Amino acid sequence: MSRFKFSVGPWNVHEGADAYGPATRETISFEEKIKKFKDIGFDAIQFHDDDAVPNMNNMTEEEIVAEAKKVKALLDKYDLKAEFVAPRLWMDPHTTDGGFTSNSQEDREFAMWRALRSIDIANALGCDKIVLWLAREGTICYESKSPVESTKKLINAINTMLAYDKNIKVMIETKPNEPIDRSVCPTLGHAMAISAATIDPNRVGGLLESAHAMLAGLDPASEIGFALAMGKLWGVHLNDQNGMKFDQDKSFGVENLRTAFNQIKVLMENGFGNNGEYIGLDVKVMRTEKQEGSYKHLENSLKIAKMLEAKVEKFDYEYQKKCVDERDYEALEMYVMELLMQG
Repeated sequence: MSRFKFSVGPWNVHEGADAYGPATRETISFEEKIKKFKDIGFDAIQFHDDDAVPNMNNMTEEEIVAEAKKVKALLDKYDLKAEFVAPRLWMDPHTTDGGFTSNSQEDREFAMWRALRSIDIANALGCDKIVLWLAREGTICYESKSPVESTKKLINAINTMLAYDKNIKVMIETKPNEPIDRSVCPTLGHAMAISAATIDPNRVGGLLESAHAMLAGLDPASEIGFALAMGKLWGVHLNDQNGMKFDQDKSFGVENLRTAFNQIKVLMENGFGNNGEYIGLDVKVMRTEKQEGSYKHLENSLKIAKMLEAKVEKFDYEYQKKCVDERDYEALEMYVMELLMQG
C-alpha cells in the first residue's frame, strides 16, 4: 500500500484536441469522471474555479457558493476530497493580457474577483488551498510591461487574497513560459521570494510540476528538494516531458525514469504527505488514444509512481554512504541503474 495520497483533475481526462487539431474523443461527464477516479485509486480532486462552478461569471456570489456546495455533496457521495481550487485566469477575454499583471485596471479587477470567488468555492468544497498557475502573468512583448511593477502587482494580489481569508493558503505553480513568453514567476525560487514578500509568508508556498521544471532547464527533483528545504512544498504535479518543447503532460516516468525515481525518492525521504499533502498526477492521454483508453494514462502513472516507491524502499543507503565516502560515484550511479532495471 502506498504511503501517499493521490489527486487528479477533471481536465486530465480530455477530448484530445490540441492547438493543431480537433477533438479525438467524446466528452465524459464530471460525475462519471470522479466515479472512475475513485475506482482507479485516487483520493482527491483538483479544481479550477469553473470546474466546480461553470458559468460563474454570470452568477452572484451567493449563487456561486450554492453551486459549489452541490459539487461538495457529489464528492461526499464518492468519498473524495477537494485538494485545491485554482482561478482560471487565462481563458477569459478579460485575461488576454494577463490577470493580476494586466495593463488594464478593469481586467486586473476581474482577475481579483475570480481569485476571491475561488476562495469562496474552496471553503464550500472543504479545502483550504488555492493554486495560482500564473499562465499569462508575464509578457509576449517585453517592453509592454515593467518586470518590477508586474512583480509588485502579483504580490499585492496575493496579499489581497490572504487578507480576504485568514485560513486560506496560496500555492504558486511556476512555469517559465507558455502561453506567454516570459513569466513573472518562472521557478520555485521565484515563488519562494514572492512568498517572503507577502503579508503572511507562512501561508504562501509552492506547487512543482515536473514538466514545468524541465521546460526551465531544471531537474524537477532538485526543484522539489529546494522547496522542501524551505518548508514550502505543499503540492506536486508529477508528469513527464520529452525535452524543452511545449507542455506535454506525458504519463509520469515514461520519458525520464531516473528523474522520476529521484522525484519519488526526495518526497519519501522528506516525509511529503505527512501533513496531508497530495501527489497530483497532472497527465494527459495521447490524442491518438481511442475513447475506451481515456483513463489509461492515469492508471499507468499511478502504477509507475507506486513501482518507484517500491524501488526507493529497496534503496541501499548504507551502500550509498560507502560510495560517497569513497567518492566512487560511478559505482553509485551503476547501482541506481541496476536497481531501476531489475524486475
